[in-house]
Parts: sequence; C-alpha cells; structure tokens
Amino acid sequence: MSLDDDPDRPGEKRGRPARRQISDAQTMRALSHPVRIALLEVLGVEGPMTATEVGELIGESPTTCSFHLRQLAKYGLVEEAGGGKGRARPWRMTALDIAIRGHDDPEAELAADVLTGIFLERQRDRYRTWQETKAAYPSEWRKAAGESQVVLYLTAEELEHLREELSELLRPLVQERDGDPSKRPPGSVPVEMVTFSYPLSPPIDTPPTDTPATGTPPTDTPRSAS
Repeated sequence: MSLDDDPDRPGEKRGRPARRQISDAQTMRALSHPVRIALLEVLGVEGPMTATEVGELIGESPTTCSFHLRQLAKYGLVEEAGGGKGRARPWRMTALDIAIRGHDDPEAELAADVLTGIFLERQRDRYRTWQETKAAYPSEWRKAAGESQVVLYLTAEELEHLREELSELLRPLVQERDGDPSKRPPGSVPVEMVTFSYPLSPPIDTPPTDTPATGTPPTDTPRSAS
C-alpha cells in the first residue's frame, strides 16, 4: 500500500501527491469494502478507466462500480480523469499510493487494523495465485520471482531509516513507469513487492510510550498499524 512516508511529495509525472495518507476512522471504514478496494487496486495498476472498463476486470456491473467510484470520490480517493460522460467518464486515483495511519486515536487504530487486514489478505490471495500458476510462466520469470526473510537486530530509528532507504530505491521506478507507460520496457508486467518489518519482541526495560508512568498496564493498549 505504501512506498513513501512523505504524503506531500509530488508525483513526478502526474503532478499529484505520491501518497494519500488516511488517518481518520470514517474514511477507513468507507474504504473497507471489497469492491472499493478492488477499484483502487485496478486503477493503481491500469491507470484511468471507466466504470464499465474496471467492472469487466473485477467482475462487477458498471452500475455497481459507478456507485462505489462516486463514494471513493466523496472521500477524495479518486477523481474524474477528464473526458466522457456518465459511465463513460474515466476515473483515476488522486494519489499514486495510499498510506493507512491510525496511531494517535484508538478508534482510528481499530479501523486501520481492519482495513490493513483486508489489504493483506488480498495480497496473500494474489501470492497464492502466483504459487498455483507459476508453472505456466516462462522460466526467466520463475527464476526472477522469489521470497526472502531475514532477522536483524535494529533500533527503532535504524528500522525506520532502513525502510526509508528501501523506499528511496524503489520510488523512481514506481513514479516514472506508473506515470508514463512509454517508460516501461518491452516485456515488463506489473510486479507486486510486499515488505513486512516488525519487532519479534518488545524492547527490554523500555516501557511502551502509552504505558502509565506507575508501571500499571493500560486497560486497552492499541497495536501498531502499518
């Protein structure tokens, strides 16, 4: 879902923000709908499309897609791309990416957990599809794709810096090729890269920031959402 921790960084080719940051529970709940998430996923990969075109890809009617696109527009997540009328109007995302942030409010934290869980489950479904169908891909793609896992001892600051470095490495390719299809080399296809980074245990002798100074554990400590 996210590549850039700066929500105001402009997209190089589209003149739109590289990332739209969502931090309020109402918008998260509005987005937590399978059709709306599917619409954003397709628009994010394919670019501007009409309700009819995107409906063919996600298996929904133009009427259903048109309704949910208008709802997404209400929350500033999509906009008309210009040209066409009615259901022939193309729609596009208002930013290249979406970041879910709910750390500062318990209600938003809960909504962020639900929404992030939906996104992650859809990513797992796509990975399972790859596993089940990769035998049909050319050998160079089976060789290029893969999985990796590593455990590092890091401080919170080091982890944040590492994530920023990975984002900086990938960002030029994302912004250039997403915004300008002519920059995509022949034979290129959409490739999904998913990175998880999280501590395996809490730091020793370092109480969480939301733990009372007396040492008494809070009655409800929100989990971190990414």
